[in-house]
Amino acid sequence: MEVKELYEHWKNHPNLDPSLKNELENLSEKEILDSFYTDVQFGTAGMRGLMGVGPNRLNIHTIRKATLGFANYLNKNSKKSVAIGYDNRYNSKEFSYDCAKLLASKGIKAYIFDSLRPTPELSFAVRYLKCDGGIMVTASHNPKEYNGYKLYDETGCQLIPELAQNVIDEISLLGDILEIKPDEDYDKSLIVEINDEVDKAYEENVLGIQLRKDVEKNFKIAFSPEHGTSNIPVMSTLKKAGYDVYEVECQAYPDPAFSNTKTPNPEEKGAYEEVLKLAKEIDAKLLLVTDPDGDRMGVGIKHNGEYIVLNGNQTGALLLEYVLSSYEDLGIKVENPCMFNTIVTSDIGEAIARYHHCDNERTLTGFKYIGNKVRQYEKTHEKNYVFGYEESYGSLISPFVRDKDATQACLLLAEACAYYLKQGKTLIDVMNEAYDKVGYYYDTQFSIMLPGADGAAKLQEIMNKIRNNPLQVPGYKTLKIEDYKLQKVYENGNVEDFKKHDVSDVLKYYLEDGSFIAIRPSGTEPKCKCYLSVKDKSMDLAKAKCDGFIAYVKSMME
Repeated sequence: MEVKELYEHWKNHPNLDPSLKNELENLSEKEILDSFYTDVQFGTAGMRGLMGVGPNRLNIHTIRKATLGFANYLNKNSKKSVAIGYDNRYNSKEFSYDCAKLLASKGIKAYIFDSLRPTPELSFAVRYLKCDGGIMVTASHNPKEYNGYKLYDETGCQLIPELAQNVIDEISLLGDILEIKPDEDYDKSLIVEINDEVDKAYEENVLGIQLRKDVEKNFKIAFSPEHGTSNIPVMSTLKKAGYDVYEVECQAYPDPAFSNTKTPNPEEKGAYEEVLKLAKEIDAKLLLVTDPDGDRMGVGIKHNGEYIVLNGNQTGALLLEYVLSSYEDLGIKVENPCMFNTIVTSDIGEAIARYHHCDNERTLTGFKYIGNKVRQYEKTHEKNYVFGYEESYGSLISPFVRDKDATQACLLLAEACAYYLKQGKTLIDVMNEAYDKVGYYYDTQFSIMLPGADGAAKLQEIMNKIRNNPLQVPGYKTLKIEDYKLQKVYENGNVEDFKKHDVSDVLKYYLEDGSFIAIRPSGTEPKCKCYLSVKDKSMDLAKAKCDGFIAYVKSMME
């Protein structure tokens, strides 16, 4: 249907959810176009978008369409149980229980949490309950206007592209989205609320990751869950481990409006305002924040009398350094150890891994690719997982979960802080020592927002322009270009095919000075993202050089 015809179809359909009808009738022409010109799509972290009316919004109808496609996929593969979790956002609980009813209508048992839980615990629940799949209703770190929907396989890993494609194929066979709804006479016994047995088992596993349980913990920690799902699991875990942790009270309760935070995203400065106030009041040595669904962690360190907030690359590098050096100090032997990160993650992680005689393997952006690697090597035993992380503030210490896990990260980062404080060092000192050992890397990123119906076309235009006119940073030779969409590697005037790699619309440029620039469309938001990892002899030199790189890339994008 054309946009206007589809709009009228929704407007006049008797099954349109009453809460959406009034909104539909008050849309502007521009809003109608943006809400109806396409369907909301699956990306690197599932389906995510603005809440509202229309096929290009997150609402009860688009959720039902995805869930029915997932149910049909499960039934075709004789899979009969799913675990469901949800965060603090508007409609998350309602969407989740509707998913459970629709699955039950199709003969699939639905285990659903009775209240909000973090994403990593949903991943754990899939595994613990031996389910065939999972659903998490969350928009992660996005603003309050968003919601989202993640699908998991039986290992607790988000669906990799080939499995997601099977679901997409099932969705494509469905008819009118507004005709999809749960049967009124579904089998009520197929919906089972998950009790605290899973909470206890998850917490026990998290506490089990500690490397130095008896380290002195005579310092204070300030923590904020940013109104999201992590307050109970993080506070409980840290306290049971013996840490002196204090919560930001005005951000400790679940709130879909995120009333007391400028942003729930640890990548942005506004997420740290309240926790910094608390840290100063109690003289905390460490501050921690988690995003709404509890898979990302932000960190601040008191160093020389001031608080320094780390980026995701630094936090991941610190955790990696602590894990690998602790293994050496404690005599923990791992055969064929491997650390996993992504193609847009800073090279400092690989350098630290090499320093400790650990392999590094990179995946595409999205933690599902790292989770899938865990599964692969569990079968082949070629490599053993020791750590995995992304630049986007997410890491996984122990793979009893198959997604990023902020609760694990908070516990081990607190332990690392305690261990180094005993030596008279802050985590900033440790970070500087790492730079001295492996080189100075200044890592940053920027994005260009491209919302609306014309945004997708502009985004593709940018990628095509750069693909056809490769970056040549003035004064720096490009040694190699990797094109993950065309599956080509350009090096020394030669063009080779990737031996084997997943396809993604990413361009990565390796410069002669050891720096890289990577550009990709976001998988979950209407924007183009650029990642820079700039190497030099000092941090000041790397920062200065990076400014020039950014100016050049922005000029190319314009």
